[in-house]
Parts: sequence; C-alpha cells; structure tokens
Amino acid sequence: MSPRPPTLRENRRYILVRVEPAGTTIDQKELYYTISDAVTSLWGDTVAGMITQAVVAAENGHVIIRCLRGTERELAIALSTVTACRDIRLALRIVAASGTIESLRERIRAEKPVTAPDSERVTGSTGAGSAEPGECDFAEKSFLIMYCNGQKVDVIEKGFKNAHRLFLTRSDLENS
Repeated sequence: MSPRPPTLRENRRYILVRVEPAGTTIDQKELYYTISDAVTSLWGDTVAGMITQAVVAAENGHVIIRCLRGTERELAIALSTVTACRDIRLALRIVAASGTIESLRERIRAEKPVTAPDSERVTGSTGAGSAEPGECDFAEKSFLIMYCNGQKVDVIEKGFKNAHRLFLTRSDLENS
C-alpha cells in the first residue's frame, strides 16, 4: 500500500506543554486519559472527536500533544483545566505550537535542564541557619530544592517515607 499524497493527508499540529511542578514523572497513557477526559468534559464528545488529541512524547518535563490543525485553541483551553493525573497534582503550561515534532524537540533542547541550581543559595532562618546549595530548612524540617525559578522554589521533604512536595517562594523561606 502506498502512502497518501500530501494533498490527501490530514494536517496536524503539535503542542509543546511543560509539566509543573518540575520533576514530576507521569505515564503517557494516564496523561492521555486525563487530557481526553478534560477535552470531553469541557467541549463534549463531538468536538473531542474532531480534535483527535494524542500524547506523542513525554520527555525532560515536557509533553508533546498532537491534534488536528484548527483545533489547537480548543485543546489548549482544555489543557489549562487539567489539575491532576491520577493522584499526582500537576499543571500543564503551554510553551509552543508547531507543525513538526522536531521543531518542538529543538525547543526542549534549547531550554535549560530542570535541576537544582548550584549558583543560587536558598536558605531559611530556622534550624541550621545556612544550608548547602540544593537544600533548605522550612518549618523545622529539611527539604531538597528540586527547582528554583526566580521567586518560585519547589522543594521535597528529605526522607524516604511520606515525602511531601511544597511550592514556596523565596519570601516564605526568609520568613520561616
């Protein structure tokens, strides 16, 4: 069977989405079901069938989602309503839309990797006073800094049992 000529193919668009909080690992299949539920509950079955969304790739804290050309706006609105995937709280932030997957992958490579910053020192005033880079004290507990972007600081409680994720600002750490 020969491939369809370009004039008969469906035109698709790809949306690049950043998953927040940084470091959240999600299953592509579960994310597909979550997005499908969001599109269906917001727009109904008819529009959801026209959008024909699919999760193409999930890598480096980003997700690439495919849809038909002309339905990017509806999909983007539905993506903004997603607040959790299974029991994991998350937010999907739209970064870009494109006609090719490769251009979105280049955009992912161009962004800085999501890691704890070595050059910045975020410390709290409780406990030991000044912590090592990548660590902080808050509410008499020790936390690892997962992501630091300007005033936003995402931290995870140190330990192996019942580790909690917090989303703080620099002023929260200074006031504690």
